[in-house]
Amino acid sequence: MTASLAPAQQNLERAAIGSEHWLEGEVQRYLDSGEYDSNLTGGPGDNFAEVAQQAMQRLRTALVEETLRRARGLGSQVSVPINLNGWARDKLSPMFNGLFPAHERSVVVEALARGVVFLTPQNISFVLMKQTWPSTAWNLANLYLTSVGAPAFAQDACHIVGLSEETTCFISTLYFDDADPFADFVVHEAAHVFHNCKRSTVGLEENRRTEFLLRIDYAKRETFAYACEAYSRITSMANSVRQREDALERHANGTLPPDERVDHKEYLDILGEAVRIRNVSVTPATS
Repeated sequence: MTASLAPAQQNLERAAIGSEHWLEGEVQRYLDSGEYDSNLTGGPGDNFAEVAQQAMQRLRTALVEETLRRARGLGSQVSVPINLNGWARDKLSPMFNGLFPAHERSVVVEALARGVVFLTPQNISFVLMKQTWPSTAWNLANLYLTSVGAPAFAQDACHIVGLSEETTCFISTLYFDDADPFADFVVHEAAHVFHNCKRSTVGLEENRRTEFLLRIDYAKRETFAYACEAYSRITSMANSVRQREDALERHANGTLPPDERVDHKEYLDILGEAVRIRNVSVTPATS
């Protein structure tokens, strides 16, 4: 026997494609799950491109309106640094010393520093509306709603605290509440930009061997990103090799990244090598 369809699904299937009822159902499906028909075929518009454009606009508008409704009366009291670009440069710079030659460091760090965006009540509408992909906007909406204590769009929505897209790193204001002395998810998300961003995107020359900023084996990417953030924190609290070694020992005996994708032995080996070498950061695992 075929199981009965849920009432909402029955209503959606009965709705004529292109009708207002059908469009409302498609919008609700997107809000509930992040899933969507990229074209909303059958929607209003005189041609394929216009239908797709209007469909994406409708999804984004609905997402913004519902995000603001859920977050109404809530909001982070954290003050984002006034000079965010300068703050981000200082935060990210230690990671670059051993990853790029001296003549490229300023170009890369400036590009990534410009791309650090904290999600706040003041910018959330603009951020959601400008996203190319509705799936990214939906994830960012959940990130923001979680940060202000509002209900997310789905119970199983990934409660991430950061998300990188091209050269932009979107960060939750929960960043400022993190008490882990060896965690820094601004640095973590910036580290992921390295393997997603082409050198030409930030104005560097590329060739067949160096198309992306860094070649990092897919399976090693989380280990690399966590190592970058721990190294950044260690160098911020220690000036000498001995102090860095002591800080790493405290970290090794404490809480390591709670992520099954991270090889803890390799992670500590990378950090051990990095803290013992003057002016050298984390060495990436290449493919």
